[in-house]
Amino acid sequence: MKSRLQSLVADALAKLQADGVLPADLEPRIQIERTRDARHGDFASNVALTLAKPAGMNPRGLAERILAALPDAPEVEKVEIAGPGFINFFIRDAALADVVRHVLEQGEAFGRSDLGAGKRVQVEFVSANPTGPLHVGHGRGAAYGAAVADLLDAVGYAVHREYYVNDAGRQMDILAASVWLRYLELCGEELPFPANAYQGDYVWDIAAALHREHGERFRKAWAEVAEGLPADAPEGDKEQYIDAVIDKARTLLGADDYRIVFDTALNYILADIRDDLEQFGVVYDEWYSERRLTENGLVDQAIDRLRAAGHTYEQDGALWFRSTDFGDEKDRVLVRENGQTTYFASDIAYHMDKLERGFEWVIDIWGADHHGYVPRVKAALQALGEDVNRLHVLLVQFAILYRGGQKVQMSTRSGEFVTLRQLRKEVGTDAARFFYVMRKCEQHLDFDLDLAKSQSADNPVYYIQYAHARVCSVFRQLAEKGLGWDRDTGLAHLDRLTEDHEQALITRLDRYPELIEAAATQHEPHQLAHYLRELANDFHTYYNAHQFLVDDPELRNARLALIAATRQVIANGLGLLGVSAPDKM
Repeated sequence: MKSRLQSLVADALAKLQADGVLPADLEPRIQIERTRDARHGDFASNVALTLAKPAGMNPRGLAERILAALPDAPEVEKVEIAGPGFINFFIRDAALADVVRHVLEQGEAFGRSDLGAGKRVQVEFVSANPTGPLHVGHGRGAAYGAAVADLLDAVGYAVHREYYVNDAGRQMDILAASVWLRYLELCGEELPFPANAYQGDYVWDIAAALHREHGERFRKAWAEVAEGLPADAPEGDKEQYIDAVIDKARTLLGADDYRIVFDTALNYILADIRDDLEQFGVVYDEWYSERRLTENGLVDQAIDRLRAAGHTYEQDGALWFRSTDFGDEKDRVLVRENGQTTYFASDIAYHMDKLERGFEWVIDIWGADHHGYVPRVKAALQALGEDVNRLHVLLVQFAILYRGGQKVQMSTRSGEFVTLRQLRKEVGTDAARFFYVMRKCEQHLDFDLDLAKSQSADNPVYYIQYAHARVCSVFRQLAEKGLGWDRDTGLAHLDRLTEDHEQALITRLDRYPELIEAAATQHEPHQLAHYLRELANDFHTYYNAHQFLVDDPELRNARLALIAATRQVIANGLGLLGVSAPDKM
């Protein structure tokens, strides 16, 4: 209905432009909003207030001219001018009820649009280092990123979902060293495990797989490994110690064998992550390797472009990017004194490549702890001559688990954390996907495990799914009574739906398409989660107040049409959030 009213106002303004009332070159932005008070109609527009100055008229006078120029529309009962120049539209009940027809005709397509006009958008999310299983913090980024991507797809954008695989760098070397040391233990070597190594049981699993496939090919005596190593914590520096272990592994194994250990760890974790996400309903179009950036020369290319533009300098044997010239708090190292490029250099190359792949804009979904990284990446893109407005960074706050009212502690390096797989097993994918997107991404999320498992109205996902299942049960009861649903009869008598509960439900259904566009363009899937809770509440209230399977066939079929449309919208909305719509509960 909003788009229909925008079209009517646009026609009126075009007529006023043709008549010379408004400048011919004026490109008005028409806003139609729902009123908060039914006494002021169903929809309102402030277009007269925004155009009064270029028209050289007072807002109320312009509103009168717009009203006079509005084309006749059977769905509009009346139009009034309020206050300083607001235009209020009152819609006929029959026209509002037409949404039921639209839902049933369009089915799964209802709410989808071509707003994005096929523009290419990349959404990169999760991208956790493949150094261990995904934990519940990653789960929030996965659920949020998938929902943002699906919403953008629903409004007509061509969405490319991408996972950036950090398959190079120090953290991966720490994992490789951790696996190798556990492998040595399986070979019978006795050794102190580094304080800064990865401690989780999954490291043993990878080491065991390595031992099964290669036997004792990579075995070295611990005495040989330990020779020359500095002291580990608590007497020494744990960071220096693990780096020394990594260097020793490289030296003793040699490049080829070290790569086998490294890749075994990488591929094991990556396969686990991929499977975990697929089971969570999150599938990517591309898994983009960080290694590829170096192998294809993109890191060198990005550095060369910065150097050629005069945005780098050398100091203390390292190459620096003068990021303070672009608003960053300090300059950043691109190439260390040992000749190795930094994580930041790879990230510059990755974002350079993203934009050069032709996306209209790219969306990075990062953990909130990366907020300080945003200005330096944007600084680099600006220095490269790219349009930084094409990059949107969305920060996702941490998810904190509570069980029995007590906070669940997590630590990745120690191995004491709740994995996404464990969460799914405990509460189910549906509850996890929904709970993760109930809040704005920048808000902290307290995830109540007990609530997520409960079968009560207090559990929002259960409450919404129960509404869908209840509609299905009504149709089963219909069949049990030997009756059928005559859809055409129902649609022909939507004017019988005059009860307040029916009108409330119809109005809520009518809001769905605009809600989807708002949630998509504002990257806020929580809007859809809240909408579905409100729609379910409207339905349950209606269900408890009225009988659907009444004797009057016209009224019965009209009510069945209304609840069938409600079921369809619930299913459509849940689907965009990666949640199922069960027929039975």
